[in-house]
Amino acid sequence: MSPESTAAAPRRRRFGWPQRVFSQVLLMQLAIATGVTVLATGLFLAPLSAQLDDQAMRRALAIAQTAASTEAAEDLAGSRPTADGPVQAEAERIRRATDAEYIVIMDMGGVRWSHTSPEQIGRVVSTDPSAALAGREVMEIDDGTLGRSARGKVPLRDGDGRIVGAVSVGIEYDSVRDRLFSAIPGLLLYAGGALAAGAIAAYLISRRLQRQTHDLAFSDISALLAEREAMLHGIREGVVALDSAGRIRLMNDEAQRLLGVASDGGGQPLEQVLGEGRTTDVLAGRVTGEDLVTVRGHRVLIANRMPTDDGGAVATLRDRTELEQLGRELDSTRGLIDALRAQDHEHANRLHTLLGLLELEMHEEAVEFVTEVVGVHRATAEQVTEKIHDPLLASLLVGKATVAAERGVSLRIAPDTLLPDRLVDPRGLVTVLGNLVDNAMDAAAGSIEPRVEVELWSRGRTAVLRVADSGPGVPAEQRELIFTEGWTTKELPVHGKRGLGLALVRRLAERQGGSARVEEAEGGGAEFVVVLPEALSELTESESESEPATAAEAR
Repeated sequence: MSPESTAAAPRRRRFGWPQRVFSQVLLMQLAIATGVTVLATGLFLAPLSAQLDDQAMRRALAIAQTAASTEAAEDLAGSRPTADGPVQAEAERIRRATDAEYIVIMDMGGVRWSHTSPEQIGRVVSTDPSAALAGREVMEIDDGTLGRSARGKVPLRDGDGRIVGAVSVGIEYDSVRDRLFSAIPGLLLYAGGALAAGAIAAYLISRRLQRQTHDLAFSDISALLAEREAMLHGIREGVVALDSAGRIRLMNDEAQRLLGVASDGGGQPLEQVLGEGRTTDVLAGRVTGEDLVTVRGHRVLIANRMPTDDGGAVATLRDRTELEQLGRELDSTRGLIDALRAQDHEHANRLHTLLGLLELEMHEEAVEFVTEVVGVHRATAEQVTEKIHDPLLASLLVGKATVAAERGVSLRIAPDTLLPDRLVDPRGLVTVLGNLVDNAMDAAAGSIEPRVEVELWSRGRTAVLRVADSGPGVPAEQRELIFTEGWTTKELPVHGKRGLGLALVRRLAERQGGSARVEEAEGGGAEFVVVLPEALSELTESESESEPATAAEAR
């Protein structure tokens, strides 16, 4: 046969164990139901046969006891074993009345005085009668001249109680077997009904399982599980799955890293693993919306939550820390560009003024004008660097002073300000101070005589920042709410998110065991105070001798 014909030949269907979960479960349930039905039927039939045998033997014994009367003993003593004798007549009367197979009355020698077949009368019985003649009652299944029968044997006693013979009664064994066989169809009918009910129940359960497993094979489910594990623990996005009771079903590696937890918390309530806070409220669904912002430790996270059909939910987490920093830098850059643009206009005006003075040959006035302009900027820079020795903080305030001047806001350094150059985390302090000053300038702009006052001082390793403004202030009922992630009264910036600055300020303070609070400033407005207990490093002996007293110590 050519390869073409081989390829064209239809593939023979291979029969074997089905692959679908629905089919496998159905077959297993049918096999179990069939096996249980067969076993139950067998366990019922086995004792039923023995029970029917026992009933037949007891019935034979009862008939024998009835036949072994005193009158039968007297007839046995007063007559001879003949087919028309009184013993035979009485035995046949009882046999017909009880539907027994035979009733044999015998003497002490085992000679029959009655029998279903008259020709057997006068002959010795075919089975051993010694037990009955010895005074014992016997029940047995045995073979005799009439075939297999259920037998009962009792001694025959006279009026004085002496044993003068025995009575043997037989019940046809075929009747016992007929009763057994007659019970089987009904039993099989019940068994078939039970099997049919089990098969229907198995089918319904399997159909439901088919819908729940989307008619997948076990191998497909195993592959999907392996793929899910690889995907959940391989993606760079946090995934937290919750059940309907709010307990954690799953938390992948990235979610553990972003949330700062050491284990996946499987089976534990969300509040027990993460504690109280906005992050817990967002993941639990108590805060609704898309792309919800939350702060966990020093990380800014974006959370989205999707409910599941069973009442649970799956939440995803994205790290937005670097993007938020870039957004803030973009805001600062835009503000600086606006300030530079305004300075450019002011600088052009000053050049035009200077040019006019020179053209008018007012040289002394030109020199005074230049000296005044340069002196103002130099005085501001010198004032800042004399009180704040850290170059990053000093540069920040010099730049903020320029921006504030262009916005018409007076930014001044409090007289008691004095901060040494021993900061452990200057960038963190820059973030705190920059956020507070930006918020203060936004609040003060538009007020009467807008002003912002900055004060920084230290005591030991503790640094204290105070920023006050002349704005409208913060109502008492909102003084805690403003430190919540996502809370803001400003319009959205270019990067689309606000309400993180003060939340980050409080988190940075709390990470060092400090605090951040807002109060009412003197003369109106808001006053933010941030205490950072671990902001400065320890002094060496040489530094302690050379460093001037801080403003706090001076007071």
